[in-house]
Order: sequence, then C-alpha cells, then structure tokens
Amino acid sequence: MKVILSFLILILLVSCSAKSDVEKEIEKVKVAIEILRFDTVFGTAKAEDLPELKKQYPSFFPKQYHDSIWIQKMQDTLQQQLYTEVIKKYPLEEKLQDDLEFLFQHIEYYFPQISAPLVITTTSDVDYRNKALLSNDMLVIALDTYLGSDHFFYEGIPKYVTQNMKESQIISDVSSIYAQKLVPRPRQRTFLSQMIYYGKILYLKDLWMTNSLDSQKIGYTKEEYVWAKENESDIWRNFVENEFLFSTNTKLASRFINPAPFSKFYLEIDNDSPGMVGRYIGWEIVRSYMEHNSVTLPEMLTQNAEEIFKASKYKPKK
Repeated sequence: MKVILSFLILILLVSCSAKSDVEKEIEKVKVAIEILRFDTVFGTAKAEDLPELKKQYPSFFPKQYHDSIWIQKMQDTLQQQLYTEVIKKYPLEEKLQDDLEFLFQHIEYYFPQISAPLVITTTSDVDYRNKALLSNDMLVIALDTYLGSDHFFYEGIPKYVTQNMKESQIISDVSSIYAQKLVPRPRQRTFLSQMIYYGKILYLKDLWMTNSLDSQKIGYTKEEYVWAKENESDIWRNFVENEFLFSTNTKLASRFINPAPFSKFYLEIDNDSPGMVGRYIGWEIVRSYMEHNSVTLPEMLTQNAEEIFKASKYKPKK
C-alpha cells in the first residue's frame, strides 16, 4: 500500500513539474497590452471635443452619420447613465490588462503568428450579441455588457444570456474570438462535426485559460457544469440511440449546440439541463483524442471530426 501511495505521489509531482515547466516557458513570452478607454473619453466629452475624438478614433465615427448624431448621443441621459455604471464597475483597467496579458502570453506561446491587439473599451447600448469584437489588430470590448449578471440594465434579457454578462467572462469571450480564427469551420454538416468544432475551440481555451474554471470556458454556471459531468453518460447514450451523430438535421443545433436556457431532449430532464450539451460532449471527445494520440496542435485543428471521433477512444464518464 505504501509503495502504491508513493508511486501515485511521484506521478503527481512529475505531472505538476511538467505543467509548471510549460507555464515557466509561457511566462517568458513578452506581451504588452495597451488599453484605450474610449468609454471614458466619450463619456466625459463635450460637443467641442468631437473633431479631436473623430481624429483619434475614426473607426467609431462612421462618415455617413452627421456630427449632430454624436453630439446628441453625448448629451443623452441613457448614455450618461451607461458611462456612470461602467466607470463604477471598471474605474481602472489594470486587472483587465493583467488578465489579457496572461491570456495572450498563452495564445502567443502556442501560436507565435498571433500578436496581441490594441484593446479599446467602449459602451454599446448593451448589445449583448456583440460583447467583444476583433477587427484587424483591434479588439473592442463593450464594458456595458459585463456589468454583472444581476445588473438592472439587463432586465428583460434571458437569464441564460445574463449569466455570462459579468467580468469573469471577458477573457472567455476574447478566447472564443481567437479560437474561432484558428479552428476551420467543418465542411461536413453532421451533428458530430458541429460538436467537434466547438470541442476544438474549448480545447484551445483549456490551454489558454489555465487560471479559469471549466464552467467559465463553456459559459456554464458551476451547477450547470456539474450537471453536464454527472449526466455525461446519459447524454451520450441519448445521442447514440437516436442516431444523432451523423445526422444532418439542422434542428439538432438549436436543441444541443446553440446557447439556450436548456437542452431539448424532449424528456423530463430538459428543465434541469443546461444548453449546449453538444459542445460539452465535443469537448470531452477532443480531450480524449489529444490524450490518446501523439499529434500536434495544428494537426488536431485541421483533422476532420470523424477521424478525431474514431481515434479518441472516447468513453463517457459514469
């Protein structure tokens, strides 16, 4: 018994040491994130400041809109309230800067061709469908969409959406944007292809978001993530028994892939389940594939879904 215990401890120590060696190498990656607070600049601007603002931030002032539109927006009480709430939540940008630099150290370690962007924070009239956007080398983060799940601005927005409108999800959303640049869209239209596509994205987030919970990577609450883990075997059995894997039925995406308040098995468990369980299963398949095969990260990203599934030796946890 003592020999077994000592062996297990040795394995654990070697594993931790290997992981820390990678992290030590990642720490050597030099990343400097510059954050421009357009939300603050615009929120405190006067009409006479508009010409200079347009010169400094041309992307934020489309030429088809007359100056009167921007002046009216500066004076709008809702815009002033947005600015007040954002500056209350994010008076300083140091934490966001540290979090982004940590993230881009990891991204650049695995993908040296990617450089850290210029980051501009703004407000968006709570456009929760576009919380973070990447244009060329400019990353725009709408801070009014990350004020906290229970913020009064979010009344009327579905709960499954607002649960991710909080500070801890900024890095997850930015990670998703960059992962989508690296993971090719599947050529096949099968349900399995969609699952593996999102599984690849979530696997990249495993490598990049090493300080984050798995629930944050997929956008679940802790309780939803526990439910998915505890019911993984039943979810998988349902997919297999209903012959979903190689189906091209487009309704499967809305039932199991797309963000939703719950997944639609059309069973009693529906109300207990989180949405996106297809993404969760795809994640576990990709994790199993990488565990059981000696392939490089770029090779995995371009491998087709069926080959990944066949070689993954995936078995759901019971």
